[in-house]
Amino acid sequence: MARNVEIKARVDSLDALEHLAAALSGKEPVFIDQDDTFFTCANGRLKLRAFADGSGELIFYRRADDSGPKESFYVISPTDAPDTLREALSHAYGVIGRVRKHRTVFIAGRTRIHLDRVQGLGEFLELEVVLRDDESVEAGMEEARTLMAGLGVAPEQLLSGAYLDLLAARGQA
Repeated sequence: MARNVEIKARVDSLDALEHLAAALSGKEPVFIDQDDTFFTCANGRLKLRAFADGSGELIFYRRADDSGPKESFYVISPTDAPDTLREALSHAYGVIGRVRKHRTVFIAGRTRIHLDRVQGLGEFLELEVVLRDDESVEAGMEEARTLMAGLGVAPEQLLSGAYLDLLAARGQA
């Protein structure tokens, strides 16, 4: 399985972060609308991500629900039929929630910087430091901490869990 180190943080303003992320990246961002449907899964999380162009990805991932940098294991399978796949998985496993967001993605080296506007929740930053097979998780955590400092993200802004958990806590999942 592929793996990365992730953080998620609540932020006051994505507009304030955008120029910092752009400076770290040095490249133009990519803008993506995502509609994630989560299914019952005992061994981690299973979601179907649908994109506006009609494509999608089935994503299984497993990570601790801790705040701060954490290791995540994942498998991504592309699909060009997300609607029928959602229907099949809904019948087979049951839907536990849905998350809709607008994501601005910057790439800084091997790290994906996500600036997310999540429907019903607000604005967030995610970092995903992609790890090599032979690389220690500590190296990824150190890189995540360095990027957090460069983006002005304080430890008390960090969140555990997923957007789905935050929506569920509000009764909106």
